[in-house]
Amino acid sequence: MAFDDVRQVQQGTVDDGVVLSFGDDAAAIAAARNGVALADRTHWGRILVGDGDRLKFLHNQTTNDIQALSPGQGCESVFVTSTARTIDLVSLYVLEDEVLLLVSPGQAAPLIKFCDRYIFFDDAVTLKDGTEAIACFTLIGPESHALIQTLTGQDLSAEALYSHRVMPVQGIDVRIANGSDMGLPGYNLFCDASQAATLWQALTEAQAVPLGATAWEQLRIEQGRPAVGNELTEDFNPLEAGLWQTISFDKGCYIGQETIARLNTYNGVKQRLFGLKLDGTAEPGTVLMDGENRVGKLTSVVETTDGIMGLAYVRTKAGGDGLAVTVGDRTGTAIALPYVNHPEPEPQTEATPQKS
Repeated sequence: MAFDDVRQVQQGTVDDGVVLSFGDDAAAIAAARNGVALADRTHWGRILVGDGDRLKFLHNQTTNDIQALSPGQGCESVFVTSTARTIDLVSLYVLEDEVLLLVSPGQAAPLIKFCDRYIFFDDAVTLKDGTEAIACFTLIGPESHALIQTLTGQDLSAEALYSHRVMPVQGIDVRIANGSDMGLPGYNLFCDASQAATLWQALTEAQAVPLGATAWEQLRIEQGRPAVGNELTEDFNPLEAGLWQTISFDKGCYIGQETIARLNTYNGVKQRLFGLKLDGTAEPGTVLMDGENRVGKLTSVVETTDGIMGLAYVRTKAGGDGLAVTVGDRTGTAIALPYVNHPEPEPQTEATPQKS
């Protein structure tokens, strides 16, 4: 299998097919912030959506304005339930004849099953799991632009976020997409799985520092990117998760639209995602207290070089950045996150939200 060859080239600590570490996680995170790091995302899912109604279908199933996109463009979007509870945050790329979705680990098959329920007899839509056929690596860091220019001869630094094109990299056709999915400069790179090991070697020889899943988890918590099973569950909606950039309030009906429109119109966001600086470790799921009041819940926690940090949903009325809380027998302070956006919802002129 092609990815076995990748593992041999990478020489990292592997658990269940996922590279956990390449030996120096602190150096990898430093590279992501100040240089260029390289993350293996082959364990994330890839879905290919095809046929003539593909854009309309995804437009109706996710939160962003997919029908406004042309080949070579992309965006982030969220799959939600009919009551606007989060299922997955995806990166979406419009190709000439298909749409490529990069979805969370283990989510390709469940999302295909979810979407298949909404394909009716006259819909021209196909769904294919491309996880095994398409490799995905991510460059993260301010030096990503220079590395891509070195390998391709093209400066892509001014390209729109999530725009993408196929370019040769040492004889390999690579789809290079602007954006790291981390709120940091970078690129997602896709190639045929049979060429994954060759591409990985080319990137590391160009001085990208390998970053494993353990360092990715630390970086995503520091940045505030929500994850399935932690911040993305049926307990929360995309507005609470701070994913406003993934939502179109003008596109009309889609699954969960009525609830999201109502939350926006009536300032109905009851809790918001924040970082949490802790004075010691705590278990995800632990309740946040402000005196005698329950004000939130811890969803993720990780040890960093600067101490223990977590992600937590905090009740809007309790406050936000700077709020002091207790978390079990620990104390913590809420902090704003680079990836997360919490604007005040803009009142809409229409009194009644559109129904799905």
